[in-house]
Amino acid sequence: MGLFRKKREATAECAAVQTGRPRRLPFEADDTAPCPAQHRLYYALREAVPVIDAAVLKLVRLTGGFDVDCGGGEAQAALDGFLQNVSVGGSQRGIEAFISTYFEQLLTCGTAVGELVLDAQGRPAALYNARLEDIELRRAADGLGAEVCVRGAGAAEPVRCPQLIMLSVLNPLPGHLEGTSLLRGLPFVSGVLMKIYDAVGLNWERVGNVRFAVTYKPGSDAVDKAYAKDRAMQVAREWGEAMRAGGAVKDFVAAGDVQIKVIGADNQILDSEVPARQMLEQIVAKTGLPPFMLGLSWSSTERMSSQQADALTSELEAYRRVLTPVVDKICALFLRLNGFTATARTVWRDITLLDTVELARAELYRAQAAQIGKKDGEAT
Repeated sequence: MGLFRKKREATAECAAVQTGRPRRLPFEADDTAPCPAQHRLYYALREAVPVIDAAVLKLVRLTGGFDVDCGGGEAQAALDGFLQNVSVGGSQRGIEAFISTYFEQLLTCGTAVGELVLDAQGRPAALYNARLEDIELRRAADGLGAEVCVRGAGAAEPVRCPQLIMLSVLNPLPGHLEGTSLLRGLPFVSGVLMKIYDAVGLNWERVGNVRFAVTYKPGSDAVDKAYAKDRAMQVAREWGEAMRAGGAVKDFVAAGDVQIKVIGADNQILDSEVPARQMLEQIVAKTGLPPFMLGLSWSSTERMSSQQADALTSELEAYRRVLTPVVDKICALFLRLNGFTATARTVWRDITLLDTVELARAELYRAQAAQIGKKDGEAT
């Protein structure tokens, strides 16, 4: 019983997250720190345009998984156990969950911040994805690096242990500390696309739900002119009852010159396919994904060509080069804080974008080439 009690006490004494916004005042709200406007805009774009949200999630999944090699032995077993079972947030576990959230934030905002949280004994206990609303980047004293500060009730303060912080930026502009979002340039295009979709919805609401114009024209007779208002009211009442038949077919009978037309039937609805596709092409070009991966059928075939696969593979490898230092730093911190001298190396799994037939054919060609090379070596 004492053993389990000590284990619970050690778990409960986990250090506080440095990059989380401190609550110094009892009446302070959770979201009092101002959020950068462009970050809110990019998340609003993902919510408003499903294609953009799907593209970000596709890139996160296509980047693939990885393994970490530190030479085997006790250090390898300890590191594998930590990476598979480390706590990430409230309900997730494993470093891949941390990297997925980290990479999604990096694509959306251009900047991502994470932290390795230590327990009371100074050993790695959890990984934390920081909110950018709580973070402020400052130029370091050397003029090159970036200093991560936490926004509090007053001025932002630097974190106490910056060596436990992971910071990544995507395509930063010269002289800027923050990165560039993948969604940069899409607000205008998405705004035009949303206007097209909104107009289509309004047109279908007006024209799809058919409305009628009933016109009664009195004759030249003096009696018809005298009772024109009464007869118009009667026609309107009978037409209303015919339309409110509740699904049953009911005839409408009227005497005199009565004309019925569908409102808007003579108008031509603008073709939205071409302009909508033009806007979607800009979005797809920005993400670098083939259109059919986002549910857009623009060509007669749905198979990815080798040129598209090579281009997408190069994009994913570029993202991997940004994420590799983050994984290496986490592994290095874990090994050093646990007394291991081994060096970890991140090994990404192969990107398989082609179908099984193409992969099998490639394996066959490699085997045939190896066999031919072996025969040539034996002949010489």
